[in-house]
Order: sequence, then structure tokens, then C-alpha cells
Amino acid sequence: MDSFDTKLLLALILPGLLVILFTRVTFHHVVGLILTVALIAASVYAGYTHNWLLYGADALSLTVGFWYATRMMKIARQHEQEE
Repeated sequence: MDSFDTKLLLALILPGLLVILFTRVTFHHVVGLILTVALIAASVYAGYTHNWLLYGADALSLTVGFWYATRMMKIARQHEQEE
């Protein structure tokens, strides 16, 4: 697998997973999103991401991860209120 292909695949998967992970750790989906955006900004600043296609893949993954984390938190709150 080429280096760009690997970066693109990771850009499509990792930011969304990081949002979900940070949401589970902090119990707040917005904090999870902010921490993930900060990590992506640090990687861009360090020069690991240098293509607009990778920026778009990161944004898409962040959006999907944030949607899933928001859904996950709503379901958790509903279960908490039922008990």
C-alpha cells in the first residue's frame, strides 16, 4: 500500500474513532470533538498532513464520529433516566 493510500485510509477512520474514544473518556461529545480537532491541528502543524484530500477525509471522519458520539450520548442519557 502506498504512503498516500495509507494516510487516506487512516484519515477516514482514526479521527472518528478518536472522537468516540474521547467522548467515552470525558462523557461529553463536544469535548471529544475539541480534543480530536486539537490533535489533528497539531499533526497539520507538524507537517504530517499536507493535502486537501486528506483534510476532507479528516473532516468527513470527524463529522461521522461526532454524529455517532452524539447519538451514543443520547442513548446513554435515556437509559440513565429509565433506571
